[in-house]
Amino acid sequence: MKKHIYKWHRTASLIIAIPVLLWAVSGFMHPIMTNIRPAVTTQFIPSTIIDSNKIKVSLQTALTQNKIDSFQSFRFIHIDTNWFYQIKLIDKNELVYLSTQTGKQLNKGDWIYAQYLARYFLEGKDTTTQVNKTDKEQKVTAITDCCDAAAACVLKPTHGIKITTVNLLKDFDDEYKSINKLLPVYKVAFERNDDIRIYVETIQDRFAFAVDDKRAVFNKIFALFHTWEWLNFLGKGRVFVELFFVGFAFLTATMGIYIFFITKTKKANGNGLVKARRNHRLTSIIVVLFTLLFTFSGFYHATTKLKDEHYNVSAPKHYHTASINFNFNNIASAVHQAISNIQLATIDTTTYWQVYIKAKQPLNKQEKKTKDLMKEMNVQAPVVVYINTSSNNILSNGEKLYAHYLATQFTNHTAKAIVSDSVVTKFAGEYGFINKRLPVWRVNFNDNNNQRVYVETSTGNLAADINDIDVREALSFNFFHKHHFMDFAGKEWRDFSTMFWAAAQIAMVIVGLILYFKYRNKTLLPNKK
Repeated sequence: MKKHIYKWHRTASLIIAIPVLLWAVSGFMHPIMTNIRPAVTTQFIPSTIIDSNKIKVSLQTALTQNKIDSFQSFRFIHIDTNWFYQIKLIDKNELVYLSTQTGKQLNKGDWIYAQYLARYFLEGKDTTTQVNKTDKEQKVTAITDCCDAAAACVLKPTHGIKITTVNLLKDFDDEYKSINKLLPVYKVAFERNDDIRIYVETIQDRFAFAVDDKRAVFNKIFALFHTWEWLNFLGKGRVFVELFFVGFAFLTATMGIYIFFITKTKKANGNGLVKARRNHRLTSIIVVLFTLLFTFSGFYHATTKLKDEHYNVSAPKHYHTASINFNFNNIASAVHQAISNIQLATIDTTTYWQVYIKAKQPLNKQEKKTKDLMKEMNVQAPVVVYINTSSNNILSNGEKLYAHYLATQFTNHTAKAIVSDSVVTKFAGEYGFINKRLPVWRVNFNDNNNQRVYVETSTGNLAADINDIDVREALSFNFFHKHHFMDFAGKEWRDFSTMFWAAAQIAMVIVGLILYFKYRNKTLLPNKK
């Protein structure tokens, strides 16, 4: 029986040797990838107080002027000193930009705004203004044709890196993968030695992703070695191939443990084969625990890829221009505070102005805290007031009620099934960086394995839908595969742990292969002769 187990273990080890090496090498690389990222100035654009003097044309007038009789959402954005209504039309991904001063539509507005955002993220705010113009000249330009002024600010910058291409992505591709979650986005490429590309989501002024040539090489290697995207032609068949090899690796490791405990270590006494077996034995028993953790969590995680994922799921919204009576001064009078943005939100059948109040936190402190979401992993919770569009009355706990309403729209539950809620401003625990959206509301229900949904009230989007079953898988992957059990010591030690034990897997496989070839040369080949 022992001989059979030895033979099975040896054969199985040869089958999974290359797959394990590929996974271990790319696993060793992953922490390096998270630290070798293109340098950007910031990943966050701080809110700006809306300049009421720039609102010369009401929202409904601007919409009517451009023959827009219905739309999905609106909000304010500015390009330099020029303000626009950003309008999302029904069933269309591209956004329309209407001047708040003239009602005129900015030609290719979304394409222009994407460049404005990308340059801001890459270089900072100082490079987005036309510094060669005097304040008087800028004011004259804004009054005569704010659309031309905004376009010139972006397309004819006086300094900064040249933009080479700007493309709208409505689907994920080989560079911008589904793990980034956000769609649609613009890919803005800059003329730099590293050919840096910045991906931005214009509907939320959001930094989505950045990649340069160096990072792109790492990403391709990881895709080939770790996620095996070269098998994409198999569709979901790729997952079954992964499951086979990772399951086989787990079984092989289990047989190795069994062999260790049913046999004894022999002294080498100059015997090269016995010495190689001894080295493999000692190396493997130390490393095999992490082999089991890696393979078990990898197998468990791979099973989740068999599910169909849905991205950017949002609650349906539809507003008619004729029913909109927007008056900025009335809204400002109702809140008595500086306003950074205004949107529309519907709770049941009632429509509200979703009014964002300018944060009281100092700008430099706020911007510093959210410069790098990968490291900081948190943002500031916004202050939002909901005003009834008909009565102009403020809705008490409006943000909470809207979060509850969205949660019921994304599930089969009613509001009575909600047991708790909370505002999430930090990536942690079950809601990690992979979910991309912050801040969000977590709304908990009392059934379906304690289902909880994370909703983004600023867009009306579903950020995550999780229950206890999902959490078990996520915890398995985070703790056993990504070594989040080292979080108490910080990201540096967690990365070190991941790299050390990935390197140990490589060593174990190499020592095992050395043992096999020594065994082959000393035993198998002479027997054949």
